[in-house]
Parts: sequence; structure tokens; C-alpha cells
Amino acid sequence: MRFQRRVAAAILLLPAMAVAGWAQLAPSPDAPPAGAAPASHANQDPVATFKLNVNLVNVVFTVKNKQGNLVPHLTQNDCTVYEDKVPQKLKSFVAETNQPLTLGILLDTSGSQQRVLQLEQDVGSRFLERVLRPKDEAFLISFDVNVDLLQDFTNSPRLLAHAMDKAQINTAGGNGAGGIPGMGGGPVPTTGDPKGTLLYDAVYLAATQKLNQETGRKAMILLTDGEDQGSRTKLNEAIASAERSNVIVYVILLADRGFYGSWGYGGHSSMKRLTSETGGRLIDVGNNGDKLEAAFRQIEDELRTQYVASYTPTNTRLDDTFRRLDVDCGNGRNVQVRKGYFATPPQNEN
Repeated sequence: MRFQRRVAAAILLLPAMAVAGWAQLAPSPDAPPAGAAPASHANQDPVATFKLNVNLVNVVFTVKNKQGNLVPHLTQNDCTVYEDKVPQKLKSFVAETNQPLTLGILLDTSGSQQRVLQLEQDVGSRFLERVLRPKDEAFLISFDVNVDLLQDFTNSPRLLAHAMDKAQINTAGGNGAGGIPGMGGGPVPTTGDPKGTLLYDAVYLAATQKLNQETGRKAMILLTDGEDQGSRTKLNEAIASAERSNVIVYVILLADRGFYGSWGYGGHSSMKRLTSETGGRLIDVGNNGDKLEAAFRQIEDELRTQYVASYTPTNTRLDDTFRRLDVDCGNGRNVQVRKGYFATPPQNEN
């Protein structure tokens, strides 16, 4: 892989980096200042997808009826936003079917995905060809014993498909050409067991190094079995990084159950947390190609049927406190949204 198509060396050499150093990264222009929301909060309530610009809060959500079908064409009169149980006066309410979308595709290329990688590549390429519109962009990251940027931001499904097709299983132990460090397999691990799956590191880096600088609607789609081995980032920190970057996370759980044998499989619960606490969704497809195709179509439909409600809070204090959000669209409808935000003052405020 050519150097210019990777994340900068300082980002990719994960084993040489301390988590504390990551806290120094610049915050997103449309996210609260870094450090405003403690990582420990990821154990508590989800945090709403929002932009805090002075005192304007934008809440992104999807609505489904009792049958689980998406509900389009709602208006401001159909929904009420509550902050700490107090109804808020909306400044705007928009159905964001055509707003530009920024996507990060994260592809698990660890040894456990050996028998499903080709399926991911084929269906994922077709999804990107369908979903990307002229103003949309996407990038592709693979993660295994390393985290590699296979394709930077582009609107070209062809470039993304080409990069996806080049992905190889990499265990740093010879399982395919990609498993040889320095020969296409990324930087040589410097600490610990060379085998691993840096899933949480990949989520953190995608959120903080790629998506945090983007505005508008942002989503991350992981194709993985959900198992993490060897990440320096903890699950709580991965969740917090997505929250601070205002990123919705979807996980398509692809698990070749036969690979695990008597060990058992335990990736479901952590991926359920990652998605629910960032306002996304977990879809378990096993290793079934039809289910994978259906999962991509469900995500596509949800991303194209979102609403954004904007308001200035009645509580105008920017005091770093957590404000709980609820959205009610009546008739027993289910609203898919994160559950709050931190009222964070501007970073340069004294």
C-alpha cells in the first residue's frame, strides 16, 4: 500500500502511542470541546447526536412505527423535544433525506474473518455504489493487528471497491501476504502478542482523526465479529470518541461461528453497547449473504430517513452538566436517538 493512502504514521503506529497522548488531538469544529464529557459516562446514558454552537442544539434521530417501519414525512407539529423533561421550542425541524452524508467503513481483516471477508467485500462494494450521492464522501479502514487507511475520503465507489478488494487477512503470522509486517501488513507490533484485533483502536482513530473534522451527518459502519484483542483503547473510550465526534455507529455482526469452536463467541454484547450508546444499531447476520445485503439496505434506509430538530435550550447555562434528551413523536412511535448531551462552554472561554 502506498504511504499516502495510509493514515499518518503518528496515527497508525498504535503500539507506540499512549492513550493519554490521544487526548491532545484537536476537537471537531461541530463537537463539544475535548475533555468536556468524561469517558466514564459511556457506562451511563447514551449521548444525543448534536452540535453545540454557542447555545444551539441539533438533535438527529429516526422514527419507526410499532411495526418497526421507518416513518417519513413528519413535521414539527408531530414531535416534541424535551431537555431534562422540559419541552423546548424548536427553531427548525427538517427531514434530512438529502443532506450530504459522510461514511466511515471499518473492515475487520483479522484471522477470524478469513471465511467471510470475500462476502464483506462483494456486498460492501455494492452498498457503496448504491448509497453514495454526488455530495457524499466515504473512507475505508481495515483493522487487524494494525489499523490501516485503505482509501481516504472519496465520492468514487470505484476507488472504494478497489481498496476493499485489496484488503487481506492479517494476523502478523503469515495468514496471507498481508500477514507479513512491513510487506503490506502495516507497522510491526512492538509490544505484546502479535496476534490481535484492534477494533476499539480503529473506532477511536476513525472518530478522532477522520470524522471529527467533518460537519453534517456522519456515520461509521463496522463489518466485524465484534471481538477485540489487544487494543490500547477501552470500549468506554471508543464509545466516548464517537460521541464527541457526533458519529452514529452501526455494526454489521459477521461471525463465522465455526471458527470459534469450543471457545465460544462473545462479541455481541460489546457491539450492542457501542451502537446503542451512539444512536446506531447492531444487526447480526451470521455469515449469511442475503442477511448481509438486507442489513446494508436497512442502514441505507435509516440514513436517508433522518430528522434534525434544532432549539436553544431554556436552560442557558454552559456549565458542563449532562442534559437529558427525549423526543416524542406520538402514536407509540419509537425514536432512535442518543439520550443527552453535555452543555459545554466554548474551549477558549475563560
